[in-house]
Amino acid sequence: QVQLEESGGGLVQAGGSLRLSCAASGSIFGIWPMGWYRQAPGKQRELVAIMFSNDITNYADSVKGRFTISRDNAKNTAKNTVYLQMDSLKPEDTAVYYCNIKVGLRPLDYWGKGTLVTVSS
Repeated sequence: QVQLEESGGGLVQAGGSLRLSCAASGSIFGIWPMGWYRQAPGKQRELVAIMFSNDITNYADSVKGRFTISRDNAKNTAKNTVYLQMDSLKPEDTAVYYCNIKVGLRPLDYWGKGTLVTVSS
């Protein structure tokens, strides 16, 4: 089993910053793609940013230049941590943000419970 623990959400004014953290633990045994998705009320869940095992990153167009994903891999690969630095936040960034890890050669998706980010205008 894989567990994901998120932290860092909250309320911030437009133009402000927040940093989300997600610690993955359990039966990982390797460096796997980790990323962040978000779901706003009435909308589908969408990819925000992802970092692959070779450190290549991919961002949604709406967050490019404002959000930065990074990771901290424990040497024993039993615990991986991913961060999302969010700057110049906009009200349209308001959503529940979910951490995701894709484990295995035929990837299985694991999700965190989500953390709410609210950006006031």
